Amino acid sequence: MRGVVGRGMSYLIEILLPRTGESSRANFDVIRSELTENFGGATMHVNAPAEGLWEGDGSIEEDRIVVVEVMIDELDRAWWTSYRKDLEVRLHQEEIVIRATRIERL
Repeated sequence: MRGVVGRGMSYLIEILLPRTGESSRANFDVIRSELTENFGGATMHVNAPAEGLWEGDGSIEEDRIVVVEVMIDELDRAWWTSYRKDLEVRLHQEEIVIRATRIERL
């Protein structure tokens, strides 16, 4: 298991997944299972998707995203980069955002 989280400094990984026709609940369940298997757990905010607006090609686009959170002790950038690329292919997305924030567990 990659990410057994101890006390002290850790990372919060957030994956912003598009909520579109390509990203069915079954796809989200597979992603949550993969992350749980690799890191011991994952939180997925499916019932309260975030909404955002952005400008693209001269028009305003609207996004609905599901946020997935994973807490880890060590950041394996190569693994996360590979996983992001895999998600982009699977979900037919130009870009999926995965971000890491250093946190202190209290």
